[in-house]
Amino acid sequence: MPISMVGGLRVMAAMFLLAFSFAPLAARAGEPPSAFALVRAPAISDVSIAPDGKHLVALTSADGDTINIAVWSTSDLSKPSAVIAAGKVRILSVRFLKSDRLLIDTVQTFTQGDDRGHLRRSFVSDLQGKAWTSLLPDQQARSSLDDYAAKFDNAYLIDTLPQDPTHVIVMDLRMRSSGDILKLDLYSGQTSKVESASEKFFSYRTDLTGQIRARQSADFEDGKLYIAQWFKDPATGQWSEHYRNYAKDRENMDVVGFSTDPNIVFVRSSKGRDKAGIYEYDLKQRKITEPLFEHKVFDADRVVIDHTPARLGQILGFTYLGPSGAIYWADDKLAALDKGVRAALGIQTATLAWTDPGTNAQVKIGVPTGANVGVISRSDDLKTVIVEKSGPRQPSEFYMLTDSGQLTLLGKAYPDLDLSVLGDTTLVEYTARDGLVIPAFLTKPPAGKFGPGPYPALIAPHGGPWARDDLAWDPAGWNQYFASRGYAVLQPQFRGSEGWGQKLWRAGDGEWGQKMQDDKDDGAKWLIDQKIAAPDRIAMFGYSYGGYAALVAAIRPNGLYQCAVSGAPGSLASFKRQTFNNRMLRELQRPTVEGLDAVAHASEVKIPLLLYRGDRDANKAVSDGGELKDVAADIKAAGKPYRMFEIKDMGHTYDTWTPAMAVRQLTEIDSFLTKECGPGGL
Repeated sequence: MPISMVGGLRVMAAMFLLAFSFAPLAARAGEPPSAFALVRAPAISDVSIAPDGKHLVALTSADGDTINIAVWSTSDLSKPSAVIAAGKVRILSVRFLKSDRLLIDTVQTFTQGDDRGHLRRSFVSDLQGKAWTSLLPDQQARSSLDDYAAKFDNAYLIDTLPQDPTHVIVMDLRMRSSGDILKLDLYSGQTSKVESASEKFFSYRTDLTGQIRARQSADFEDGKLYIAQWFKDPATGQWSEHYRNYAKDRENMDVVGFSTDPNIVFVRSSKGRDKAGIYEYDLKQRKITEPLFEHKVFDADRVVIDHTPARLGQILGFTYLGPSGAIYWADDKLAALDKGVRAALGIQTATLAWTDPGTNAQVKIGVPTGANVGVISRSDDLKTVIVEKSGPRQPSEFYMLTDSGQLTLLGKAYPDLDLSVLGDTTLVEYTARDGLVIPAFLTKPPAGKFGPGPYPALIAPHGGPWARDDLAWDPAGWNQYFASRGYAVLQPQFRGSEGWGQKLWRAGDGEWGQKMQDDKDDGAKWLIDQKIAAPDRIAMFGYSYGGYAALVAAIRPNGLYQCAVSGAPGSLASFKRQTFNNRMLRELQRPTVEGLDAVAHASEVKIPLLLYRGDRDANKAVSDGGELKDVAADIKAAGKPYRMFEIKDMGHTYDTWTPAMAVRQLTEIDSFLTKECGPGGL
């Protein structure tokens, strides 16, 4: 890629989105956005460029509800796109498999006897949508079980084989041949077997040439579960076990890539460290030999490797789990491109004094303010790249950058949204009562409209609990909906959260509803001390594990919260049962699940409570042990204030939600906080 690509960037607006007639969503100037304006299907999303650079593909929605696929020729973006409609399924994502073939992920509801949930399937299509097929042909069902299984994905994509113009590598998931690794011709449908099915092995990985070179197996040593990592010798073709990851240790060494040297593999590991790094593993010596990338205060995530024929195996960069999506570019040209795009799009970075929760080391880190940018797709010749600009108060904007230096705005996800009424989100830290440093994300309402505070406040713990938040746009709308209405929202990265190092993660072991909950309460106290939250106007809201935490907040006698909103709260007893019944989870996660079972203590609720869930929630910790009707009955019998609702056809995960389901949540919660949260509402 010529360096001139990043010099003197010119931002231009493409015309192809003007062909859509968008529904009028804009509120009056200065008014908070409607719930629908924040959670509608984006006008444009999932943008990528074909390997040959000749076409763009994206998901589009003119009405904010129906999602279609649009394909444009990059030679003339003013020409109308080809539009591929979904029919009965809802499209979740799209990307190029080859320059003229698309991979489309979908979801739809299903009912099989008493089983009500959602089906996810992947399809392959040409660029006009004329040949819409499964990755592998469906087999004729031999039984009702086969017929039921055939409704799900029948193949798992392992490798797109970027150097092969016609083939991909897939695992056959069809009932009668489940587990075979096949090389599939996308155009003829013909397959050839690469590896035979085996109940013993899983997690197959290919090297740079598309050869299966890594796999895993599970077994026991002295009653202790381990995952064995196997590699195929590049010279002999023989498989051998190299190392073991013991479930109880929770310090995996995971394969993240292959080198051009057939004896060198790239692995991600946190063994003996608080933060994960990326290292070279030598197959001959059977050990880590060199560090490739380590970050002082954040987990390394993956290595970005070029798979195009001209630069096969070149390391382009490394991603790491910073406050927002972060990448260190090892390639000078891509580093220069990144710098130029940031300047052209006005990306600002603030320096923040940071105390590492794992080591208490005090360092300075750079944190994007308002928005960040990243290269999300590139042509094989690197003459054209797709750039996404987004952040917690900046819905995605998509740009195309060519080697001529032209940066073209392709479209905005929410073109009618008034960003001036949204809140700013910043990374903060506070100290828990036992001295542990807790990261958090704080979204404050616009000071120009709501003043300097104190504000009514929401403590919003994430789900998981082995998960984390970051500085990204929230497609569920929770943070900005309430920030635009005058609330401060704190997202504590409480002990038990992943992505901040081993110490913070492991500190949550056995502390459900106890020290994990203290961290959230200490966040509320910190907001009060900082004059951000009004002490008599605080509530907790969460979903999934966050819903469990909100139910705990309604039970524990701390006097901090005026009410709580609990979405799809799981039962601790049911979660323990589910993890016990799975041998891997029994050693990996079951020992960490101890504490207060909020569902069992629902009759002890002390403040007004709003409960809700989707009626197709397939999460067993919710549907088996945390049935809201039982929880509500206990609360009602105790004479405590509560309200409950269910959302038709909604599952547990976000990919099962429609905009109408997200709107229902926001408006119900808003009404509850305004009218039913303590004396006079929050």
